[in-house]
Amino acid sequence: MTDLASTRDRLLLAARKSFADKGFHGTTTRDIASAAGLSPAGVYVHHRSKEAMLFEISRLGHQEIASAVEDAAASDGGPTHRLREIVRRLVLAHAADHEAARVVNYELEALTPEHRTEIEALRQRIQGALRTTVQAGVDAGEFSTTEIAMTANAISGMCVDVARWYLPGARWTPDRIADHFAQVALQMVGSDR
Repeated sequence: MTDLASTRDRLLLAARKSFADKGFHGTTTRDIASAAGLSPAGVYVHHRSKEAMLFEISRLGHQEIASAVEDAAASDGGPTHRLREIVRRLVLAHAADHEAARVVNYELEALTPEHRTEIEALRQRIQGALRTTVQAGVDAGEFSTTEIAMTANAISGMCVDVARWYLPGARWTPDRIADHFAQVALQMVGSDR
């Protein structure tokens, strides 16, 4: 990794931590620069703006989640297995990197309309994979829900919210939460498995 890339990454990590701790609007470029060991002017050598850093953090986070969910949705096994895998991956990702997940999910309003549109497209990929899996379960007779979209939204909302309350070292491990939420999701879709 070049020094330029290393500095750029250090700034993104500092921005992510600051946004998670103080929120986007509560964070200054001075906060980010200080946490990265740079002068405030140094931020703009590597990133156009504070919003550009938020977008990069959001884009990377959403791409990672979209890939994980799409892989789970395309995995071998029936809809019940695939739904379990989607939920497990969503929960584990939001617990493992809960700081970034909070930024990615709760600071979207600070993005420019153009950047928000790009992030919404990634979110639609995630929701689409989840809805397709729930619909496949209904079609196969494994699930009985009549509200495909609403149930898929409830499932993803439950998984995303882990980032808000989960803390490392808490009494519930990420695996325990993932297993429990997968079972709850199956109840939500009306599975008897």
